[in-house]
Amino acid sequence: MSAHGDVDLGHTVAGWTGTVVACAGTAGAGAALCAAWVPGIWLGLGVVAAGALATWVLHLTGWGKPPGPRTADQWDWRVRDVTAAGGHGACVGCRLALRGTGGGELGRTREPRPAPTA
Repeated sequence: MSAHGDVDLGHTVAGWTGTVVACAGTAGAGAALCAAWVPGIWLGLGVVAAGALATWVLHLTGWGKPPGPRTADQWDWRVRDVTAAGGHGACVGCRLALRGTGGGELGRTREPRPAPTA
């Protein structure tokens, strides 16, 4: 049992990597702002964007977590998500990568409704 009770907090390699990289970028941008160094601000913001990209790529390679709760045996941050290759239907990151949508169409997760008849 963890300090947070019996819940899945979603600690993953993708999540921790993105958090560390984004925090470093934010700290760098903040230091550059205090030093009035405009290129450093943009560099720091670029590092933040790289953190988001790294998180997304790691999620797509199976080091993230699918949406929703996982079973207790999947809670450890070192457990890989074996369903990531096919995509997660309700996952925005997978839909952006055109995974898990059924037909490769961005954002389509269900069958279209028939047109109304007059």
